[in-house]
Amino acid sequence: MSESTTISVEKLAGPERAAVIMLALGEEASRPLWESFDDEELREITLAISKLGSITAEIVEGLLMEFVDNFSQTGPITGSAESARKLLSNVLPQDRVDTILEDIKGPAGKTMWDKLGNVNPETLARYLSKEHPQTVAVILSKTKPEHSAQVMACMPALVVEEVINRMLTLGPVQKEVLEEIERTLRTEFITTLSHTNGHDTHEIMAEIFNNFDRSTERKLMETLENKNPDSAHKIKSLMFVFDNLIQLDGHDIQILLRHVDKSVLAAALKGASSELSHLFFSNMSERAAKILRDDIDIMRPLRVREVDTAQQKIVEIAKKLNDEGTIYLSKKDDDEVIY
Repeated sequence: MSESTTISVEKLAGPERAAVIMLALGEEASRPLWESFDDEELREITLAISKLGSITAEIVEGLLMEFVDNFSQTGPITGSAESARKLLSNVLPQDRVDTILEDIKGPAGKTMWDKLGNVNPETLARYLSKEHPQTVAVILSKTKPEHSAQVMACMPALVVEEVINRMLTLGPVQKEVLEEIERTLRTEFITTLSHTNGHDTHEIMAEIFNNFDRSTERKLMETLENKNPDSAHKIKSLMFVFDNLIQLDGHDIQILLRHVDKSVLAAALKGASSELSHLFFSNMSERAAKILRDDIDIMRPLRVREVDTAQQKIVEIAKKLNDEGTIYLSKKDDDEVIY
């Protein structure tokens, strides 16, 4: 394929279409998709990539729009311990595969309490609502406070009242009791959860959209909103973009500022709303804020792509700090908080 101008979307075969999509998405955004292919599909797509040549931007955009539209209408993708074992066995020694799978049974985490912290609050609340309040009090006292709060918000009020009373009078818990609770959680809850959990296609697509540049994201989201508004709304609610930083409190903004290069921040704020800019400026010293404003004022005109790149860098830093537990990110829709 050397003459890209003579190629239309219709003339591209399945593997070639997949090859264009994977290249357009890039390494990070395409990772969930690569992991869903079997060996034969991987060989076909790899071969297609090696022979692809140059493809016009119009064809790339057309395929991406087609991909987003089709992806949003698919059913859930279900993973399993067996599919994970098969994937790892192709690239790692068997002893390492066994060790990794044993370590990640259930939600990711080094300890049982780490694992519970990664369980959906509603799912954990449904399970705990059937347990004795004293057991629930012990469990929620061992998980992170913010996660415990989310779980309790999903439980019946009477149950929560009893659990709170138990937590207030909770003394030291014997090691044997904790070990028994962990053993029960592992056998009755976490293992079962690991066998039933699937990957929500909207969550995967939200991650992909998060990795698009802003221009591509806007075009594809607009197309999706016209064809499938419900899916577009779900994806938007799961995404985290630069504008969502408005939800950070002053303390977290100050932490974020310590990790962001000032030239990147200047470029990002050049295209930010006045409200978000004010949030950053108000959490800096008066002198630092004045210097940054002056830098923005004398900055050369920036392309939209340059501003988007700077904003995406800051979002990536914020996500990393959130994963480390240093700051807390949330996305709000009116009075509802989406975690």
